[in-house]
Amino acid sequence: SGRSGIEMQFDSYLSGTSGRWIKETDVNGNTLSYGSQRYYQAKDGYNVHLTIDEVLQHYAEDAVAAGLKKTKAKRIMCLVMEPKTGDILAMVTNPSFDPNNALQPSDSKERKAFNKLSDDEQAKYLSKMWTNPIVSDLYEPGSTFKLITTSSSLEEGIVTPKDKFNDKGSIKVGETTLHCWFTQGHGKQTLIEAVGNSCNPVQVQLALKLGKKKYYNYLEMFGITDKTYVDLPAETSAIIQDEESLSDVSLATMSYGQGIALTPIQLLTAVCSIGNDGVLMKPRIVSHLTDSEGKTVKEFDNKVVRKVISSKTAEEMRTIMEYVVAEGGGGLAKVEGYRIGGKTGTADKVVNGHYTSNTYASFVGMAPMDDPRIAVLVIVDSPKGANTGGSTAAPIAQKFLSKSMTYLEISPQDPDADDDESKVVYVPDVKGKSYKKAVKAIEKAGLTYKVSPEPEDGNTDFKIVDQYPAAGSSAVKGDAVFLYRE
Repeated sequence: SGRSGIEMQFDSYLSGTSGRWIKETDVNGNTLSYGSQRYYQAKDGYNVHLTIDEVLQHYAEDAVAAGLKKTKAKRIMCLVMEPKTGDILAMVTNPSFDPNNALQPSDSKERKAFNKLSDDEQAKYLSKMWTNPIVSDLYEPGSTFKLITTSSSLEEGIVTPKDKFNDKGSIKVGETTLHCWFTQGHGKQTLIEAVGNSCNPVQVQLALKLGKKKYYNYLEMFGITDKTYVDLPAETSAIIQDEESLSDVSLATMSYGQGIALTPIQLLTAVCSIGNDGVLMKPRIVSHLTDSEGKTVKEFDNKVVRKVISSKTAEEMRTIMEYVVAEGGGGLAKVEGYRIGGKTGTADKVVNGHYTSNTYASFVGMAPMDDPRIAVLVIVDSPKGANTGGSTAAPIAQKFLSKSMTYLEISPQDPDADDDESKVVYVPDVKGKSYKKAVKAIEKAGLTYKVSPEPEDGNTDFKIVDQYPAAGSSAVKGDAVFLYRE
């Protein structure tokens, strides 16, 4: 049976049943002449079909691996969803483990340290290693949570996108002074500019004006106070202070994502509602089950949870998110020619109840903002050197989104976006060719390739039966062509 993840969650469907022959026998095991007998035929298990997109998963894995190398982070998590359906399109945690050798870490250094642990310590290590942090680990979201505070305030009608604020770099709540990350202050700014500047005092004003009762109502509406109930094991609930005992200072810090801890899947699911005209969807990881003959035996439908904000508020929020990337702190997530939106976040990491100097640096993004097809959350755990969401997580999202736009066949909205025409190449036709000839043609065109399923034992004696992108498609030099073998 499966130890973790989908295999564990759907083990009863996957495993099938063994055949049985029940009969009456004497004490020596001999069948009685007139005893009753019944034979139960063995049943194959079902096949589980995921919503994961193989190509997008590959792009996400590549972007995260490059980000890990650059940031020297402890780990990086990446979740990709489709806002309108709630489908999970990619899910990456790096470092991870090899499911084919799941009784020890795949990293050689970690393996040496693991081998020195006691049996009990190894058991705890493996249990932690097998859990999926995207649904099981809690983190403080930091400024990405400002999207929730801002959405709630717009929906409640206490602010408009063009309302003006004056930030002096700090704000007093009772006897406590809370500072903006930019201590000199942002001065006069509209709400759109304030979110683009990631200005803390403006969020504090919004939350205090909402009041804790309404603020908590919106947390509930956005699904922050409950699990998402995605079909993955060991999902954790957020840690939120009790509403009754919440002080104004705690409400104020919560407005910019501190003093609240939630799972990555909760945050991205909530933000996806902004891309779905205010409708919150339940995350879906399995689309359907098939039997051994390929017949669908069970479907898992997309499920609407509730309408959280109006279409008008959602549209205003998409404009704000687009401004963040175009003019604000999310600039490193820009993809030329495409309307990308998002929000950065940087929060000090809590270990054993105390804040540390390490950070959770994150970026939540969406594209294209006029008709969102894809949403991505990148969380960089304890990066070395540069440690903000804008400098570490946004470039990872950018690398992923730039490849994804082409794959999803989303046309650039600015025809002059790519000034360097020498980078544009056309994909050769390699269907029906031998592997060696296909590779030669692809490399000659300045492209890379990935074979699926990957050949075992270095075998290259096979033909290519299909390819993506199709022959004649335009691509950028260095892009990957997916080769599907016989």
